[in-house]
Formats: sequence, C-alpha cells, structure tokens
Amino acid sequence: MHDPAKSEGVYPFKRTRSERKSFVLWREVIMAYLFPAIMASIGGWITADKGLQIGALTTIGGTSALIAALLGQWLQSHGKHKRWVTRTPHLALVAVMGMTMAVFGLLAAWLTTELLVIVAPGESLAWLSRVWIDFPLSAIIASTLITWRWRNGINHDHQKMNQLRRG
Repeated sequence: MHDPAKSEGVYPFKRTRSERKSFVLWREVIMAYLFPAIMASIGGWITADKGLQIGALTTIGGTSALIAALLGQWLQSHGKHKRWVTRTPHLALVAVMGMTMAVFGLLAAWLTTELLVIVAPGESLAWLSRVWIDFPLSAIIASTLITWRWRNGINHDHQKMNQLRRG
C-alpha cells in the first residue's frame, strides 16, 4: 500500500543513526550530582526520612559530583594514554573503576569520621553515621556513570577518526 520509494520526496527524513554526544566533563558532573540526588530525595520523601532528604543534596549528591569530577578529569587527562584503560573490555573497566572508587568512598568516610571526632569530640552529628553508606555508594554510582560515558565517548571518537581516514 505504501511504497517507500515513492514517498521519499514527500517525507524528507534522513535515515541516519542518532549522533552520540561526546564526553563533556562539566555536563557529566552535573548529571552525576542530579541523578543520585533526585533518586535519594524521592526515597526520602516516600519514607518521610528527613535525614535522607538532606543527605541526598549533600553527602549523596556532593560525593557523587566530586568523584565524577576527579575520575572524569583523570580519565580525560591520563586514561587515554593508559593501555589497560583503553584495552580492557567496557563492562570490566566499569566494574574495576566502581570497586576502586568504592574503596576511596570508604576511605573518605573513615577520614571524615576520624577528623570530625578530633575537631568536635563531644558533638553528636546525626549525619555522621550516614557517610559509611553514602560515600561508597555515591562513589560507585558516579564512577559507573562517568566510566561508562567516557568509554562510549572515546569509542565514538575512534570510530569518527577511522571514518575520516577512510573517506
């Protein structure tokens, strides 16, 4: 009934793949802050947990953005030059970075609690117990997001360069 050959002039749509956007660090850091913060806020609102609502915007979103910025900067400046980073299978690299950043999150939680005990020994900070969950979990989320997007970006850039060389 509908012949695609006859309708080409009527519907001038290009049949191309959607263009993937390249990796832009500031945009990725904003997304790394917003996604966990929004999801944790929703969880806090559903459960009426004020601590989670506040933590969503501070320890969860903030840690995620910080890890995303640091890891993204490292990947952009050093990751392209490290063979193990560019040659490791995509999913394995994401897993390795996630576990590594989880360890950094645990280290940051330990340092935060130890330093606050030294700085304010008598203070009982309610959110201090949250950092043991928030920091490593946010680090895993941010590193997974950043590593996945960065690796897609470099694969896309390599494909573009190969096409330019051929044509």
